[in-house]
Amino acid sequence: MTTGMSWDVAVIGAGIIGAACAWRLAERGLKVVVLEQGSPAGGSTGKSAAGVRAQFTSATNILLSKHSIEEYASMPEAGYHPGGYLLLVPETQWPSYQVGVDLQQRLGVPTERLTPTEAQVHAEFLPDGLGGCTYCGTDGHVDAHGLTMAYVNRARALGARFLLDTRVTGIQRFSETWQLTTSAGRVEAPLLVNSSGAWSGEVGALAGLEIPVQPARRMVFTTGPLKLPRPLPMIFDLESGVWLRSEGERIILGRADPADVGWREGMEWNWLEPTLEAAITRFPWLEMASLDRRASWWGYYEVTPDHQAIVGQMPGVEGWLNACGFSGHGVMHAAAIARVIAQEALGETPFIDLSPLRFERFERVPQGLIDIQV
Repeated sequence: MTTGMSWDVAVIGAGIIGAACAWRLAERGLKVVVLEQGSPAGGSTGKSAAGVRAQFTSATNILLSKHSIEEYASMPEAGYHPGGYLLLVPETQWPSYQVGVDLQQRLGVPTERLTPTEAQVHAEFLPDGLGGCTYCGTDGHVDAHGLTMAYVNRARALGARFLLDTRVTGIQRFSETWQLTTSAGRVEAPLLVNSSGAWSGEVGALAGLEIPVQPARRMVFTTGPLKLPRPLPMIFDLESGVWLRSEGERIILGRADPADVGWREGMEWNWLEPTLEAAITRFPWLEMASLDRRASWWGYYEVTPDHQAIVGQMPGVEGWLNACGFSGHGVMHAAAIARVIAQEALGETPFIDLSPLRFERFERVPQGLIDIQV
């Protein structure tokens, strides 16, 4: 059977990226069908720590976050909390990192340079080895699940159809149309948006495409209640890779394990000890914290070789748009990504330069600064 309608665009994945794209595409008058193997925000989106920041080192990423955060701030459903991001930068990285701060400020992001002593107003930490700190008060976090459902509801109100619990098992191009074999029947559309998160590489393989996205498991550890003098912003220690922030009376924290790639499931409790050791070195007061194992969780990042997203038209493949591989930046960038994907779909020039994120970059030698991954 088929879905009974002809569609202009098929979006694969109903995480925050796919849901936002569905809304913006429907807003432009396109007939949109979304195929989701589970439920909206049921994958990486719902397991995200939901941080949003514009403290990047490339103009494209800065602008994607800046415009997205502005949209979230206008949406009550987003639960946008501008609690700030505080970055602790080692001496060796401080001179080059200031180039990124200058760029952020030129683009209208209110990032501040702080000495380690000045930064103590936001959190208590040991300053050993730091060259400086940066803080942006418009960074913060959102309710990723509530935000995704808001996009789903907006897309549905404009006629988009969401086929949930529907797995895509085959993708072929016939003439000017993509034909998708799914557990709900056949779906056809001339345009396809691959926004399937950690599964994006597998979705590409269904069409015979090599899209370099793979899953990487991430742990989020949650403490018991702590009495702190003030809520903590999202803090990222660039030296150790540890991040943490307040979540009510608790602290959530994590640290990427670069070896934890592939389809691994469940909490990796062996990663707790090295994470805490690195965290306590910078934040000795964490020694007083207890751990709430039941409140801790895990999820997948969708990572690419350079830890940057793949966005836009797939070269040499008519009607295939990528919006995947965000490597932990999906919630931060979703709102703006949806706008540029809609522009790409209609043959318009995106309002943000996508060239650093296009697939073609894998054919070039990468240059420039690599943005941090948290």
